[in-house]
Amino acid sequence: MALLFPGGGWCVRLRVGHSSRPAHVRPSFVTFATVSPRTPAKGDRVDWVEATSGFFENDTRPIMLFDGVCNLCNGGVKFVRDNDRNRSIRFEALQSEAGKKLLRRSGRAPDDISSVVLVEKDRSFIKSEAVVKIMEYIDLPFPQLAFFAQFIPLFVRDFLYDNVANNRYTIFGRSDTCEI
Repeated sequence: MALLFPGGGWCVRLRVGHSSRPAHVRPSFVTFATVSPRTPAKGDRVDWVEATSGFFENDTRPIMLFDGVCNLCNGGVKFVRDNDRNRSIRFEALQSEAGKKLLRRSGRAPDDISSVVLVEKDRSFIKSEAVVKIMEYIDLPFPQLAFFAQFIPLFVRDFLYDNVANNRYTIFGRSDTCEI
């Protein structure tokens, strides 16, 4: 039997068993109790927003997640860096440990490197929504272009995005290491 105390992360386990006595002696119960830190069970869910809140504790700028070995993605990061005079966006490779945690925060599988993701403190954007949101953060004229891009239906933007993303290694190639 286990008692869990909410928020404390501790687990108290009580074991009730028979003591070893001869048959003519009345049986009694012996109780053993142990207190140990709670380890997540296989079915427990991790709150990834809470688990990654440290990324936004001292720096609230959004984080752009990108495929670190994709030449197109590395070029995109360089483009954003060159056009972001206020340094309003941080960068992290999808393949890094931090990138994997932030992917989970965004509701994606930790090994999903199929899309650029922009993670803000309270929300995440993927695919073409991430691109449009990134455009809002960088210098002129990109915020204005992002405004007009929002009028293109999402399914059309994502269709175009997916076609480029699915062929990015073929068209632009890949590198052995992340350049950033």
